[in-house]
Amino acid sequence: MQKNIFSERVERFRKIMLHEELDAFLVAVPENRYYLSGFEAEDLLLTESSGCLLITQTAKYLLTDPRYEGAAKEEAPDFELAIYSTGLKQLLPELFLQLKCDRVGVEEHFLTIKRFAEVKEALLKARPSGAVIGAEDLVERLRIIKDDEEIEKIRKSIRLSETALQKAWNVLAPGKIEKEIAWLIEKTIREGGGDAVSFPPIVAAGPNAALPHAVPTGRRIGEGDTVILDLGSKLDGYCSDMTRTWIHGRPAPKIMEIYKAVRQAQLAAQEKIHAGADSVTVDSAARDLIRDAGYGDNFGHGLGHGVGLAVHEKPGLRKVDPIILEENMVVTVEPGIYLPGFGGVRLENMVRVTKTGCELLTREELFYDW
Repeated sequence: MQKNIFSERVERFRKIMLHEELDAFLVAVPENRYYLSGFEAEDLLLTESSGCLLITQTAKYLLTDPRYEGAAKEEAPDFELAIYSTGLKQLLPELFLQLKCDRVGVEEHFLTIKRFAEVKEALLKARPSGAVIGAEDLVERLRIIKDDEEIEKIRKSIRLSETALQKAWNVLAPGKIEKEIAWLIEKTIREGGGDAVSFPPIVAAGPNAALPHAVPTGRRIGEGDTVILDLGSKLDGYCSDMTRTWIHGRPAPKIMEIYKAVRQAQLAAQEKIHAGADSVTVDSAARDLIRDAGYGDNFGHGLGHGVGLAVHEKPGLRKVDPIILEENMVVTVEPGIYLPGFGGVRLENMVRVTKTGCELLTREELFYDW
């Protein structure tokens, strides 16, 4: 990605800061940090940070520790580098004083209570009249609309995921073990050049398919089982997410019934997606169809979510919190029906919102049409 795109993003973010009346903003969410600077380091745990950005109208700092100094210089050359050895609070008082920060925004949805308190203590030490302002999703307002380069990276990530899915699909058979199939998916993504899987693959057979977020086990696929395969790759920083349901042999009538309902719900929702559409209306297109089929209580999660630098990001397609869809948002469409003790079906595509509809990013493959 060209370096100047990061400067352009910072300028757009500064306009948001002005609107929110913030003198400075401390960026801690790893995806947001990368989006604005190009600094690629990841945080392994919420309590461990590889650095933060401090942005004002005239300055932009990357605060990190010596482990990342070389990478920071190379990846974020437009940011002034500040190195700490004993934690973020070591540098903040002096920077807040130097930059004359009175209203400092922080990502309250990400910071621990301890780190929030450290930032507040640092600000009050430098500017006794200062205030730390909890803010949510300010950088995400920019990330929610993808540019052309981001969309192309998402496409490539999807192609890699599709390769892994096809490889798993080709070997599925009674007797195969969930964990073995999950490892084959992950191995294929890694060997195909992926940075990582975007989340641990879900391989859920038989009764396990009734668990929307099942963890692969040592269970062997049985005769007549459905198997939910939910997977995604991370390539060049961008994620993908897709699901298909494999069925052994001629399905039982109940399985065929719920599969058809889920597929019809998915297609109905995709028909409702376009710039200007209400996300709740899109969710309802699928949810109402599944309810009318008699399975409303068996579809408990939202219809979809945004995908980009994170595998789950805004916008959400749910029955609450409506949002108006805009061109170049990228979302999943993943209805499901889950019958405890019996099995389940989930089907997931990724689409790009267009002015008049949606562009299907995942291929129309590995669906049954009885």
